Amino acid sequence: MLLIGSLAHAQSLPEAKMDRGSAELVFEGTTRPGSSVMAAIDFKPVEGWHGYWSNPGDAGQGLMLSWNLPEGWKAGAPQFPVPQKLLVANLMNHVFEGEHAVLIPFEIPPSAKVGESYPVSVRADWLTCSDTLCVPQWATLRAVVRVSDKAEVTEPRFAKWRAAIAPPLDQAGRFETRAGNLRIAIPLPAAMEPAAPHVFIEQVRIVDYAASQSFYRDGDTIIVEIPLKEGGDEPPPIISGIFSFGEFGFRFEAEAGEVPTGGVRIMAGSESETPSLWVLLFGALAGGLLLNIMPCVFPILSIKALALARAGESQAQARREGIAYTAGVVLACVGLGALILALRAAGEQVGWAFQLQNPGVVVALMLLAVAITANFAGVFELPSLSFTRKGAPASAFATGLLAAFVATPCTGPFMAVALGAALLLPPLEALVLFAALGFGLALPFLLIGLVPRLRAMLPKPGPWMERFRKAMAFPMGLTALALIWLTARLGGKGFALVALVVVVGLMIALMVVGRLQRSGKMAWPAFGLIAAPFLIFGLFALPASYDANAQASRDTIIETVPFSRDALADARASGQPVFLWFTADWCVTCKVNESVAIEREVTREAFERAGVVAMVGDWTRPDPEITTFLNEQGAAGVPLYLWYEPGTDGEQLPQVLTSDMLVERAKR
Repeated sequence: MLLIGSLAHAQSLPEAKMDRGSAELVFEGTTRPGSSVMAAIDFKPVEGWHGYWSNPGDAGQGLMLSWNLPEGWKAGAPQFPVPQKLLVANLMNHVFEGEHAVLIPFEIPPSAKVGESYPVSVRADWLTCSDTLCVPQWATLRAVVRVSDKAEVTEPRFAKWRAAIAPPLDQAGRFETRAGNLRIAIPLPAAMEPAAPHVFIEQVRIVDYAASQSFYRDGDTIIVEIPLKEGGDEPPPIISGIFSFGEFGFRFEAEAGEVPTGGVRIMAGSESETPSLWVLLFGALAGGLLLNIMPCVFPILSIKALALARAGESQAQARREGIAYTAGVVLACVGLGALILALRAAGEQVGWAFQLQNPGVVVALMLLAVAITANFAGVFELPSLSFTRKGAPASAFATGLLAAFVATPCTGPFMAVALGAALLLPPLEALVLFAALGFGLALPFLLIGLVPRLRAMLPKPGPWMERFRKAMAFPMGLTALALIWLTARLGGKGFALVALVVVVGLMIALMVVGRLQRSGKMAWPAFGLIAAPFLIFGLFALPASYDANAQASRDTIIETVPFSRDALADARASGQPVFLWFTADWCVTCKVNESVAIEREVTREAFERAGVVAMVGDWTRPDPEITTFLNEQGAAGVPLYLWYEPGTDGEQLPQVLTSDMLVERAKR
């Protein structure tokens, strides 16, 4: 029998350049003619330097090999260990730290002769880098392979090198592109739970390497979603890569095909630090409680609470109203949460308060706010849905639905982590969080309805209640004005003008209703006759006047850069601090923070002295790139504030900002 041995070590030509480490060509040992043998190139970079995987990532250079082989010999594709991630200035590199070996299988022809020595050489070009410097390396590596008739393994290091190579999965996966993501279904038994998963894609210019990856478990399949590279190449028919779990991983191939949606989210990296469900429930509950002080909710809550304290209200009636109001609020929050989860499962990039990015929804809310303002001001009464009617569970339930719907534009303190986690958790747990948010929003009114002592603490009924009701028309009117302004931001000035015409028609109709009600006559048929022409006009004119390309100007005293991933990468690579905030014109918390903390002369001066790059992401309109980025940060909506010191991954700031907080960071 013929056997192949290897020399003890490889030799390199004099013209080799290996001043940042060394490389050695080694053969494993034995094989028969017509069989195969494994070779390895053992790289030993000096301490603090690293080499690169076949796809180096955003920077670097992959290994290039040019073989000089005996006649009939064939070298196979290189097999790499599992690479590591190295993020430098927002550039993701796929590297090997320290010593590593690349294996190459060889096919030996049957014509190989016993006792002869066969020279094998390879011209290898690679890149070795530190965190600040890259140096090209090259060498012609040689080995003389002797043919023998005795089988033996002559190189014991191969056991360690083979163990480091990612073995191939025995089944092919599937991939598709959807909603700006490369989605891959990788077969992996349900009993195997990957820790710290990451997918390295072998093909270049397909995905955004630095973007966060999302993983889901669906039975015996792992589904990974990776944002596509902006301006990148179309995926080839087969995608390949390494699915890593830290230092271990599998090599996979995936063919184009349908990838399932849904599944249970697998936390990766820092996501594993997501708080417990009890902590998230408390955050959702507290966040819902704080929504009651919003200007569009407080008037509804206060007037409804005072109505509950009127003389003659029994304990049973108060209890029914409190429970009905709570049911309406919780149902609205759970329904909205279920809609968000369903849209996300279908591949849509949506987040909390996504409905306010829809101009039609904003116009409907504006008309509703105008009607509520008119009702508070005493212009008309609406007996079937009165905020002041007592002992009517149906009215309380409808009021709860309304309060929840108008309270959802923003995430506030305590809500951010809870709602961000709700978009990552299994559907049942996510809906429990949305229900907790609704329960927190309904809790003040529920307690007033259930606890007689709390009702007794409310001011005694009297004529002042009517004056208070009219006073509450002021914050509701401000809400209506804000929504009118928002229609212009979303659809342009022409769109807002048409919406105002519909508002005028609605007000005329409500004023006529009020006059007829005060005279004891039937009012609502007249409302239909007057309002219908204006509503029909709006139904046709609003879509026609909507300007999808309208770009509302943003008044700011701070020089800002519009957000994009490329702009953020450039800003971070500049070596300057970066303050990135995400806002929307419909977000009350955002606007308060901007007025009291960001848009201040002292903040502007501090930013200019420190060279801070201010970057803003405007989420007023749907923006899949912003939605994806918010999801990666664990945020369900806006506001979101991030501070990047040079060379760091960034710090998420509180959702309630102060000018001093920003100034102090700029002074560091």
